[in-house]
Amino acid sequence: MSHFFVVPGAAVSSVLADAHQDVLRIVADTYVAHEQGLSVNPDSYFLRFPDKPNARVIALPSYLGGDVDTIGMKWIASFPDNIKEGLPRASATLLLNDYATGYPLACLEAAGISAVRTAASAAVAASRLVTADEPVRLAVVGAGVIARTIVDYLHAAGVKVADVLVHDLDPASAGHLGEHAAARFDVPVALGTLDDALARDLVVFATTAATPYVGAETELRAGQVLLNISLRDLAPELLLRSNNVVDDVDHCLKAQTSPHLAEQLTGGRDFITGTLGAHIRGEVTLDPAKPTVFSPFGLGILDLAVGHHVLHEARRQGSAVEIPDFIGETKRW
Repeated sequence: MSHFFVVPGAAVSSVLADAHQDVLRIVADTYVAHEQGLSVNPDSYFLRFPDKPNARVIALPSYLGGDVDTIGMKWIASFPDNIKEGLPRASATLLLNDYATGYPLACLEAAGISAVRTAASAAVAASRLVTADEPVRLAVVGAGVIARTIVDYLHAAGVKVADVLVHDLDPASAGHLGEHAAARFDVPVALGTLDDALARDLVVFATTAATPYVGAETELRAGQVLLNISLRDLAPELLLRSNNVVDDVDHCLKAQTSPHLAEQLTGGRDFITGTLGAHIRGEVTLDPAKPTVFSPFGLGILDLAVGHHVLHEARRQGSAVEIPDFIGETKRW
């Protein structure tokens, strides 16, 4: 227990590059484990700054039992102004601790882990919520790193796509994502308006919006699936006319997310149809006459589960840096 491992970004990226199917399985299994009560996933903790109102650092502590049986905490910073300097908006680390002793096991660079667990969550939901037999017309609203990773994981999950439309306020970003989607799916790709995107069968929201901009008057249709990954794009009235699947009810209905606004609007939670874990277990029935919205708040146990896998693979590959005697005192006396 005196040994500690550091897994740098290059090693994490190397493991994740070929791990799409593993990550999809891990994320689905983690949702089921959470539904079965095999996890502890308290509220996230937000560190904010008076002179940087749009910046924050979030701590996501968690424990996941079963085969993982590990404690962890993701520490992720979101500094949107980084984009102006050509830097990624988000940076993250993940700490893992042994459940038997509480001793620290490893520190992993975790921006990539955070991105793939988010993308895999979207893909797992899409693969189960899209019921059409024919390929869907896909729209992606927001064209950053998360959107690109979601495209990768939708492809890995076997979601059949007829064509892709990309909408972003930055035409250059939209163009880059369009090129990526065309290469991934080998289907026609176009750039379009928000209205164009909202007419598609499967709509992914991956923006940095702080308040809803898709208005209550928007007409959604039966069977349409909206992956509300960025959580604050949709007016709450839209959710009240939809099936609503979340990752965790208590977590998702806070911090002024669209589901939280819907709760405030109605004074209740009856509009929530169920969780993704329960849906995977066959315990949720969706109304086919309604559209379906998936809203994941982003559970720390997903980072923990994916990080646990990355640590195992990095150690197996020899790319985890071992620090002997990291803990200075290992005996009580």
